[in-house]
Amino acid sequence: MSSTVVRSPVDLPPRTPLTPEQVERGFHYLLALQMGGGAAVTGRAEADPQLAFVLLRLAEDIIWPVTAVDEETTDPCADSFALDEVGCVLLSALRDWARDSPTTAVPGTARNIIRFVENVVPDPEDHGDTHATLEMMCDEHLALAHAVQCVSP
Repeated sequence: MSSTVVRSPVDLPPRTPLTPEQVERGFHYLLALQMGGGAAVTGRAEADPQLAFVLLRLAEDIIWPVTAVDEETTDPCADSFALDEVGCVLLSALRDWARDSPTTAVPGTARNIIRFVENVVPDPEDHGDTHATLEMMCDEHLALAHAVQCVSP
């Protein structure tokens, strides 16, 4: 018996920091979808094969810090471990989706990020404006990406 290894159409690279250009592409997609719906982003996933990877990395960077148990700053309890597990399950499902079907994963991952920001991430200005929160996140991620890029050889 021989076993056949099935390769995905887009092999996800190991965890690496996003470049400033990738951050901009990912957030431009998120903001366009959030403001204009599916019609505003039609064809982008097919035109940018790495967009599934970029959105997955953004999902990890947005979801993980909010859901992960942080024993240093919080008192771990049943609720914190449940939230941690929910974050792990969501990210695992998004990773599988991006690996197995990158084109359909793009809008699905983006909608999950937007929904997560709307319902879980507290709005720092308390305006209830998801667009403003996503723009602020974009600025923060761009600053981090530029900092990492300046440090890298």
